Amino acid sequence: MKPRDARGPSAYIPVSQLPGPVLSDNIAAVMGLHPEYLRIFWKTQHQLLRMDGALSLPERHYVAIMASARHHCIYLVSLHSSCFLQVGGDPRWLEGLSFAPLKLRRLNDLNKYLAHRPWLITKEHMESLLKAPAGHAWSLAELIHALVLLTHFHALSSFILGCGIYPPEGKDGVKRPPSPDVSVSEGSSPPQEAERVLAQIKRLNEEGHEASEEEMETRFEQEKRECVMVSSNGDLDCAVYSKNVLRFLDDPDFGYIDFTRRGEQAPPTFRAHDYTWEDHGYSLLHRLYPEVGQLLDDKFQVAYNLTYHTIASHQEVDTFKLRRAIWNYIQCIFGIRYDDYDYGEVNQLLERSLKVYMKTVTCHPERVTRQLYNDFWRQFKHSEKVHLNLLLLEARLQAALLYGLRAITRFMT
Repeated sequence: MKPRDARGPSAYIPVSQLPGPVLSDNIAAVMGLHPEYLRIFWKTQHQLLRMDGALSLPERHYVAIMASARHHCIYLVSLHSSCFLQVGGDPRWLEGLSFAPLKLRRLNDLNKYLAHRPWLITKEHMESLLKAPAGHAWSLAELIHALVLLTHFHALSSFILGCGIYPPEGKDGVKRPPSPDVSVSEGSSPPQEAERVLAQIKRLNEEGHEASEEEMETRFEQEKRECVMVSSNGDLDCAVYSKNVLRFLDDPDFGYIDFTRRGEQAPPTFRAHDYTWEDHGYSLLHRLYPEVGQLLDDKFQVAYNLTYHTIASHQEVDTFKLRRAIWNYIQCIFGIRYDDYDYGEVNQLLERSLKVYMKTVTCHPERVTRQLYNDFWRQFKHSEKVHLNLLLLEARLQAALLYGLRAITRFMT
């Protein structure tokens, strides 16, 4: 155990705002603001990487590298390159994706679709992996393991980049500046923001009006269109991508595009009630990878229900509507609609600078900057911004998993 110095684990969060000294695990140092979540996260990741599973240990870490490279997450690419060698992986594979076995390279299309445009995944993608020529085919158990690993590390990349978490000193070859030494966020969001959110929650709780099915559908379509109007941070020119990451990328220019683009026909909306996590996704995973199915279900529940009944300095607040709006907005970005949710609540509870941050973290996390982090929820605590990032991580992970598992279900039936 060693105390953190002024450089801290995050470029955005002051050291003084984090819990006590930790080992040199910067993810745990930040996630440790929410110990209940950290415990289930660790258990899930340990099961995926270390315990019984269809993939060999080197394959698991290589899939983690492939997934993390999609968002240029140096932290995870570096970490899992080291882990890959520690568990006996072939060093030649680390020279780049082209040096890996064909079976792993064939995972590339699934990797990029899950990371950036999961609505494009079809049963044909799964069939091409499961019915490949001898020696290059994936078993169903292997494919499920890979699917969960890919979505886990895509979402974890979002969390790391969204919270400005540094790789351990020396791992990225870049000397990092000190963490900020201020205890509140600096930014340009309007004052009294917490009071505005509180007032909106109160008003929504007091309203007795139930919208009709037609109104609910109209509001979802409106929110889906407005998602297009919310630009993620476009500060791409300042990004310098590492060769150590690019070597693991095929088709590096493939990225997120808005689900509903102006002037183009959108793919059909994924109606969550037609293929739910509870009734379909969890059921399939529980049959094919039971230990991880249960852990994922527990992790979703912890993230979705986590609350301290506070907003900024205000106590005894029911934050359910705010948490639900955050979760459903992220899944709306990926085209998923909950029939029983009034998407009008999203615009009432999530202001624009928050939406820009959320969309950037979810779709283009490599573009997140300290300014973007500081520009929303200025009155809120850093722990609340980390809490937000946990919701983004899990909502994004579940959305991609639902698309992937639905495609496997369609292949099987």
